Amino acid sequence: MRLSVRRSFNLMQKIQRSIVSGYLKALSGLEQLPGPDGQRCIELFRHGTLSVELYAPRRTDPQTPHTRDEIYVIISGSGRFRRAAEETTFGPGDVLFVPAGEEHRFVEFGDDFATWVFFYGPEGGEASAPRLAS
Repeated sequence: MRLSVRRSFNLMQKIQRSIVSGYLKALSGLEQLPGPDGQRCIELFRHGTLSVELYAPRRTDPQTPHTRDEIYVIISGSGRFRRAAEETTFGPGDVLFVPAGEEHRFVEFGDDFATWVFFYGPEGGEASAPRLAS
């Protein structure tokens, strides 16, 4: 366990040194995956409620619904994306939105698949946030 914590710390230092503040290069974290415990996702940037991650699953996508709204921007690869009862194809440059709490996953994708993930807003998603009177 101690080795894993040290490796994770060194990994984060390496990523921080390679990123200019506020600027992320596509696939800048891909060489860091899988993580020390087999992780296929790495957070590369955080500001306020925004979290930017790089996600590159292999063979299957094991994710479960998230507590915040999210946007995927496909970097590379293609396949199919399932959200609730709907399914669509995806490829580089496509943008996919998933509201907080909704079942979703990538299916039928290859080992070249990678996507940016943008988590934002309050827990429960923006749809559940109180609205301000205008």
